[in-house]
Amino acid sequence: MDDERQGEYLPRPAVTDRLVQIPAGGITLEGSLTIPAGAQAVVLFAHGSGSSRWSPRNRFVAGVLSAGGLGTLLTDLLTAAEEQVDEATRELRFDIALLVERLVAITDWLVGSADTQGLRIGYFGASTGAAAALAAAAERPDVVGAVVSRGGRPDLAGAALPRVLAPTLLIVGGNDLPVLELNRRALRQLRHHAQLTVVPGATHLFEEPGALEEVADLTTEWFQRYLGGKQWPSVLA
Repeated sequence: MDDERQGEYLPRPAVTDRLVQIPAGGITLEGSLTIPAGAQAVVLFAHGSGSSRWSPRNRFVAGVLSAGGLGTLLTDLLTAAEEQVDEATRELRFDIALLVERLVAITDWLVGSADTQGLRIGYFGASTGAAAALAAAAERPDVVGAVVSRGGRPDLAGAALPRVLAPTLLIVGGNDLPVLELNRRALRQLRHHAQLTVVPGATHLFEEPGALEEVADLTTEWFQRYLGGKQWPSVLA
């Protein structure tokens, strides 16, 4: 997105953990929306396999983003009934096409919602949610301004990878060797600005001391750089 558009948006009042209901293809998804005062962008979280909007790791990252002046939307990508089916079969968490459809619907809702209309949009994806985030970014190239993947499976985005226009940051733990190799392969298919950052000593869930904090800092800097945030000048310095 053009830097010259940064000044278009007026400051908004703070919205803290407001529950929102989002229509998506005949069903309704629930989410937690937080918009700090003066935010220029909102980051939509796409959680990973078997997770939900209550993921402590994603909520930690969301808190750091909020402190950096970025709005966040954490949503459930499956309904309660679908979650029950997935708990038994584990099939829906790998249904990338379904997750992409839901993310696109949520994105369109963000574009039209009074709380978020005019804000730039970014995606933060984890595990299989990262594949859905990248594929959805390819579906909405004029809307999605940046993507970050945490321990993701971007390879599952398949043929959508070369169509992703949004600047993309892939964050992988240095000890998460199989996923690291998959991310390296995916990086070669991302034709536009993309970067792979390895967190030394970290495993898949970034449970090591300081690892998740590093993920949150890297993520915040990426979105501030490409979407805007209250610390914009210092990030570019």
